[in-house]
Amino acid sequence: MTMRSICVFCGAKSGSRPEYAAAAREVGTAIAANRWRLVYGAGDVGIMGEVARAAIAAGARTLGIIPAHLLDREQGKRDLTTLIVTEDMHERKKVMFMNSDAIVVLPGGAGSLDEFFEVLTWAQIGLHGKPIFLVDIEGYWRPLTDLLAHIVREGFADASMLSLYSTVSTSADLIDALKETLG
Repeated sequence: MTMRSICVFCGAKSGSRPEYAAAAREVGTAIAANRWRLVYGAGDVGIMGEVARAAIAAGARTLGIIPAHLLDREQGKRDLTTLIVTEDMHERKKVMFMNSDAIVVLPGGAGSLDEFFEVLTWAQIGLHGKPIFLVDIEGYWRPLTDLLAHIVREGFADASMLSLYSTVSTSADLIDALKETLG
């Protein structure tokens, strides 16, 4: 059986609620428990660092991808199974995507939104069919899902766009959805 890889996009900051870091740790631990590999941005800061430290502590294989210019800023994690240093952010996203079977988006900022919209757009134009999950901890992604529904209502996207991602409320719901989707 081939090892499944879960790409996690999330914040390089911790956010204002402790629930965000707790969810990141739960996701990292569950990735290991299910013998999946964590694919992520290779940083050791924010909830990005939380998910990685939890995954590593629980025995997960890890693949971190980071652009050279962020190695210091995001404290590039060196104790990963594999670390890839890219030239730029675009290459980082592409390598993360190409090495994953599913995409998970935990709370994050502009970078996480950029990553989400890139994979959503790729799905929308038929470049992939990988599952995409927004993990809506404490309603964090509600404004985003409202905006996406507004885009559809205003005629700038077909309603089918809304079926290209799934929203889950907790890390436990995410893990159940991943198990169902990935088999």
